[in-house]
Amino acid sequence: MNAVPGPGAPRAELTFRGLVIGIVITLVFTAANVFFGLKAGLTFATSIPAAVISMAILRAMKNATIQENNIVQTVASAAGTLSSIIFVLPGLIIVGWWTGFPFWMSFGICAAGGILGVMYTIPLRRALVTDSDLPYPEGVACAEVLKVGSGEVVEASDSAAVEGGSSGLMAVVVGSIVSAVFYVIVETKLFASDVAQYFRIGDRGAASGYDFSLSFALFAVGHLVGLWVGIAMLLGAAIGWGWAVPHFTMLHPAAGDAADVAQAAWSHYVRFVGAGTIGVAAIWTLAKLVKPVVSGLNSAMAASRVRKAGKGDTLPRTEQDMPIGLVGLIVLLCMLPIAWLLGHFSVISGLASHAALLVIGGVLFVLILSFLVSTVCGYMAGLIGSSNSPLSGIGILVVIIAALLLVAGVKSSLPADSGKALVAFALFITSVVFAVAAIANNNLQDLKTGQLVDATPWRQQVALVIGVIAGAIVIPPVLDLLNKAYGFLGAPGVDPAHALPAPQAGLISALAQGVIQNNIDWSLISTGALIGVGLIILDALLGRLTKSVRLPPLAVGLGIYLPTSTTLMIVVGAIVGWYFDKRAERTPKAEATKQLGVLLASGLIVGESIIGVVVAAIVVFSGKPAPLALVGDSFQNASIWIGGLAFALVTFAMYRWISRLGQRS
Repeated sequence: MNAVPGPGAPRAELTFRGLVIGIVITLVFTAANVFFGLKAGLTFATSIPAAVISMAILRAMKNATIQENNIVQTVASAAGTLSSIIFVLPGLIIVGWWTGFPFWMSFGICAAGGILGVMYTIPLRRALVTDSDLPYPEGVACAEVLKVGSGEVVEASDSAAVEGGSSGLMAVVVGSIVSAVFYVIVETKLFASDVAQYFRIGDRGAASGYDFSLSFALFAVGHLVGLWVGIAMLLGAAIGWGWAVPHFTMLHPAAGDAADVAQAAWSHYVRFVGAGTIGVAAIWTLAKLVKPVVSGLNSAMAASRVRKAGKGDTLPRTEQDMPIGLVGLIVLLCMLPIAWLLGHFSVISGLASHAALLVIGGVLFVLILSFLVSTVCGYMAGLIGSSNSPLSGIGILVVIIAALLLVAGVKSSLPADSGKALVAFALFITSVVFAVAAIANNNLQDLKTGQLVDATPWRQQVALVIGVIAGAIVIPPVLDLLNKAYGFLGAPGVDPAHALPAPQAGLISALAQGVIQNNIDWSLISTGALIGVGLIILDALLGRLTKSVRLPPLAVGLGIYLPTSTTLMIVVGAIVGWYFDKRAERTPKAEATKQLGVLLASGLIVGESIIGVVVAAIVVFSGKPAPLALVGDSFQNASIWIGGLAFALVTFAMYRWISRLGQRS
């Protein structure tokens, strides 16, 4: 890649080819994040994989710069982050209000909310990025990768060098191919999709079981989240299936197959216990950040005022934000489609008599609450990283506030059967605010990367808006496709055995129903909340006794809430990833090897997720539940052994290869 001009000098940055490359990467990563987030309850960071792919493409072109690469990863990162809307929007399907995702309404939520998220973070940039000492872990790491890939630094860490070189791209590509091919073979039924067993316990009707999904994407998540998050999820699975499922099947005995009885108990009772644990853990995680967020914002704003007072009227290129007047105009323009969406939703949901109140109140709710959550999420991202920010806690708080305001403001003057419409409205307006929060949680991270690579802020902010619009175009059809192919757990008429779990959307919709309709079994939520409190205390004690051993309460809650077909393979991946890192630490290039493992895991997620979307399309258009099947159910026993053995051998081969590649890098 060509050498770049000195700091502050003009250079190629916001180019047409960079935007096109960014949008193409966006299509892939956003679709993958939507599928995987619904399946595992987690999304993966797209900045570094996007930067690695971008550098590989731009190296083959003339006059490519580090700033152009930064624009590509910015577009892809913004769109990938917007996929977090899956934590709320499927709730409208789960409560039975929508049967699909209307494109223009879904697009409007994602685009208007996402652009608001970009605009709200612009006035925060100087305070929280330029004049702040927040670490911004992902932003700094991505900048280091971009610098190495551009040849801007002679010496760099081994991990950045492999990311910026061909080894990093090779790891992502190989991981994608391996997981995609394995997924296709699973769909042919030659390899089993999972290894499951359910059984009765004693003579009082209790039942339980386990289910290992042979999924490289889930395995890769385990590698990325680390050992103790994996152990925490294992503890959650043990609570859910070692105690809760046997307990509730014994309290509510039912005849039939052990698998059906156990799954019914988990779906009707245990999920709500897990929801209570997740809710308490998410709010606790958020509460711990209140003090540093408030004090950090105050000091950052004060520093920004001092810095601004000492400046002249002319700003250098690297300090030029989008003009604040234009920012205000775009914010007001975004409120127009939001007002229309709220009004249209009010009319079609039977709330037309209160449409004016709902529109005016809704616009004010979005305008004010969105700015507050943008500030909080931006600071949280700088403090602990975008991937670790408790976005689910933000969603929980927003939907509870929205539901309480609807109960206080309009419920009493509506017919008794309007509760479902109010639940849908609460989820609808929460989706808009959540889109703002998701983007704000990512944008300052990207702007930190831009600061470190001498980018122009206003150009990067334009790229963020383009990324949001690209993501908003992709998300609705992918969601609709997955809904038609599999459905979401808890939605009316959906087979729980094949449904996507969508854990956060299920929890947030349950809370909206509980507040507005008061039709949720609060004893189950309370039991989960008490478990959450106990886990918070246990985690705090572990933190005092040891620096390395932790049991994150939110991860335990996910372990209770998610099916074992999701959690157990994540646990396996966490243990294997920990063992791989331990072995890597005994080699000369430990950091390079470990970072290649991270990129391999990212590729495993992308490959399986993209093929998962493709297979979902084949399912929908063929009308067959298993259109790629080559063998029948009689081959199932053999496929379990063949698939399990193949999974183990491929895993061993991949990690052996990546270890050797790390030593050669």
